[in-house]
Amino acid sequence: MRASLKSTLRFCRAIAPALVIACRASSARAALPGSIFAPHSTPAHEEHQLALFVLGISLLIFLGVATLLTYSIFKFRARPNDDTEPPQVFGSLQIELSWTIIPILIIVVLFLGTARVLFSVQDAKKPANALDVVVIGHQFWWEYRYPQYNVVAANELHIPVSPSSAPRPTFMKLTSADVIHSFWVPQLGGKTDLLPNRVNEMWVDPQATGVYVGQCAQFCGAQHAKMLLRVFVDTPEEFDAWIKNQQRTQAELSQAHAQMTSAPKSGGAAGVSGGASGPAAEGAAGTDSSEESDVREGQAIFEQQACISCHTIAGTVANGRYGPDLTHLMSRATLASGAMDNNEANLEAWVEDPGNYKPGCLMPAMHLSEKQNSQITAYLLTLK
Repeated sequence: MRASLKSTLRFCRAIAPALVIACRASSARAALPGSIFAPHSTPAHEEHQLALFVLGISLLIFLGVATLLTYSIFKFRARPNDDTEPPQVFGSLQIELSWTIIPILIIVVLFLGTARVLFSVQDAKKPANALDVVVIGHQFWWEYRYPQYNVVAANELHIPVSPSSAPRPTFMKLTSADVIHSFWVPQLGGKTDLLPNRVNEMWVDPQATGVYVGQCAQFCGAQHAKMLLRVFVDTPEEFDAWIKNQQRTQAELSQAHAQMTSAPKSGGAAGVSGGASGPAAEGAAGTDSSEESDVREGQAIFEQQACISCHTIAGTVANGRYGPDLTHLMSRATLASGAMDNNEANLEAWVEDPGNYKPGCLMPAMHLSEKQNSQITAYLLTLK
């Protein structure tokens, strides 16, 4: 009997730290990116409330069982000098009814609560102003298509905020180009699988701007862990500006880049005197010419390599569909589906040897010279 009491006490001591940690995590949920305890859209909020409801019922069941167990241990413990056999009970209608009816009632309550949330989320009416997005999972990156705007993006999803005063939810159709993936941004909604030859649907209505992080939640291959999700929730003005920029073709980007690089640079004494002259000015002109030459050479090398078989750059001969659309590569904050920051050094290193940073990715190293890699990088840096 003493052994039973000690086991019970050890069990209580074991679960106490877990309960404390859970309470602290819940109280600090706002500070954790991607926390399931900080919902920012209606589906996530509904699922969060359901999770707390199920957790509450589970806690009540645990406390009830633990209380009965503790009561039985103390009530029916062996007494000193008592060697008699306790009364043998062979059946009790009351006990059998209780352990049959109570679990049935609990299951019914859980079923009704879950069904209410399922119907509320899955049967939500789509408003006329909703944003449509097609999400396609690839090994190991995300493709986003905006059919209303004829825009294709990759890895970073931009959607407008949807406050209660001016709601504009985002409705997504999800499918896969190869294996099973799973779209999960905990603060915006529950995970939804992307299956080959099948279209699943989900919707979100984020009520606060910001960046929400997620993850492919279905093992999909060697780089599943680096198939990350970033959802940018923009104000309506920011979203419209982003869409407008994404609709620009490579020809427009090249023209804008040429105007930017050819614009006279002013400042300091040069600005006052109407422009610098002599060797300094010739050096500056030579630098600009060199940069423009690298960009042109980089584009030519890009279009002569197998890059164009996998990638698209609008307005050029590159029209591949196997890899991410690169038309506006530098408008993204990250490379390789969130695996690294998008800057010049990382971009050049990625072009040189993708497998060094994302082993198992399906983009091959082209084994170009250092100068060619630098020129391709110079060209890609103009894709904004």
